[in-house]
Amino acid sequence: MKGLTRFCLGHKSLPLKKHNYHLWKEISPKCSFQLLRFHHGTTNRFDGPGLKDFLIKEHNTKQEKTFDVPTENVPYIDELDLSGKGQKVLFDVYGCQMNTSDTEIVLSILQKNGYERTLDVNTADIVFLVTCSIRESAEVTIWRKIEQLNALRKKSGKKHMKIGILGCMAERLKHKVMDISKAVDLVAGPDSYKDLPRLLALTENNQKAVNVLLSLDETYADVMPVRLNQNDVTAYISTMRGCDNMCTYCIVPFTRGKERSRPIESILEEVRVLSDQGVKQITLLGQNVNSYRDMSQSLYSNNLKEATKMSEGFKSVYKPKVGGLRFETLLDKVSQINPEMRIRFTSPHPKDFPIEVLHIIKDRKNICNNLHLPAQSGSNTVLERMRRGYTREAYLHLVEIVRSIIPNVTLTTDIISGFCGETEEDHEDTLDLIRKVEYNFIFKFPYSMREKTTAHRRFVDDVPKEVKIRRMTEITEEFRRISAKLNEAQINETQLILVEGFSKRSNEFLAGRNDGNIKVIIPDQDIPSGIGATDKVQIKPGDYVAVTITEANSQVLKGVPLYHATLQEFGESQGRENCRVEMKNSV
Repeated sequence: MKGLTRFCLGHKSLPLKKHNYHLWKEISPKCSFQLLRFHHGTTNRFDGPGLKDFLIKEHNTKQEKTFDVPTENVPYIDELDLSGKGQKVLFDVYGCQMNTSDTEIVLSILQKNGYERTLDVNTADIVFLVTCSIRESAEVTIWRKIEQLNALRKKSGKKHMKIGILGCMAERLKHKVMDISKAVDLVAGPDSYKDLPRLLALTENNQKAVNVLLSLDETYADVMPVRLNQNDVTAYISTMRGCDNMCTYCIVPFTRGKERSRPIESILEEVRVLSDQGVKQITLLGQNVNSYRDMSQSLYSNNLKEATKMSEGFKSVYKPKVGGLRFETLLDKVSQINPEMRIRFTSPHPKDFPIEVLHIIKDRKNICNNLHLPAQSGSNTVLERMRRGYTREAYLHLVEIVRSIIPNVTLTTDIISGFCGETEEDHEDTLDLIRKVEYNFIFKFPYSMREKTTAHRRFVDDVPKEVKIRRMTEITEEFRRISAKLNEAQINETQLILVEGFSKRSNEFLAGRNDGNIKVIIPDQDIPSGIGATDKVQIKPGDYVAVTITEANSQVLKGVPLYHATLQEFGESQGRENCRVEMKNSV
């Protein structure tokens, strides 16, 4: 029957498989990808040599032959063949903001090699699904999408259209994707996007191309992303990749690899470019963004020598890391580039919030007072089983410290419902944590077992689906009750919002976000051009507008626009107003 054989393009005589990857790595350290190639003859599926292929059995001095190495060579790829020659690429992006950022990196790489972007699947020569593996539901969606695209390819006569899988699912299910879904032509993991022109060239001859090797140092620092929406006033910047925390439920360390950070200068240059393009808000991204450590050689002689500081009462599964420029330095330098550009960051780990980071957030008017503190659970038993590195008491103490330094901070979190062994008492502990902290928003998910994770090896997914859903509903109800109370307390306040565009429900209203990242809806009307100004001008996306909050529910605020403002002016005016209130109260 027809089979698939993997080859190293640098060493065609050596087939590749994870079992002999260590050998290949020693022989060919510069080789960076694999190729799945169809042999149209009768061959056996080759899985690479194992230990027995290198041992001599006692009763037989002749090594046993367990496989046949095909002699057919992998074709040479000319530089001209790497050109896309105007082929159109459609991106379908799923999952977190990191996938959006990665897609902009991929678009930059492909455009430099002659590919063009399209938003219409009917004109697409290539469709890339940028995938997520955090939960099973996300992968189910991708499988359905592959079937739809394959059906479209057959029905519309677009047999030439290629289907590619990028992102976390590519790395996690590489063999399943190629073996089960014959519709997929290309699979590329998060660290292999620079190989996409070559991989696409290989698919031109009806070959299957795969590169899912994880890297210890790839950060795409030398690639300037091409924004998917040039008119958007907000942008994402990837600062680091991978995660070393090894929480038992999480697949990220296996799909994204170990932590490595971009050199700080490359990040600052991207911030400058975005500032020049008129972007008004950036979000610094990383799987564990506040564990950022720039260890680039140019800075190594001057970097810090002490170990990384952690939040009080928190620990990690790895030894404290020494050296490098850390997140507080990055945050400080980014905030100085454009004082009128808002700065957010996600997703952090609670252990990496030293006092220095909190004080920088407090002192800089353009760093938003909105922190994401993923708790995952309020039960000490579950937290230990998750290997989160803290207790609920340590977490609550961190919340106290945060609020003592940043009094007006808004807090959001992640909660997993129904993790392995979670009892009703554990669930009640989580509800109690939600009541004590009073989050402004909660990202909540029913637990989904992922292969390769520690939980998959050690625990049993023993909480029934209906129980997970019921507990998640109770979490939602509690959170909405609290967020409604918090939002209603903001009525009559004057807040500064960044206008992002029209409201989804009506073009008569505009939508923006306040400093705490809460959506604010205002009518589309002309307002004074500044504080005390008499001339009125139109409100546009990217404008900062002072707003009086008039209505609130658990999800949004509504207000009346007062005047155009700048970040610095509004901060100063609010500071003066607070002083007047304090003086009045003291009389």
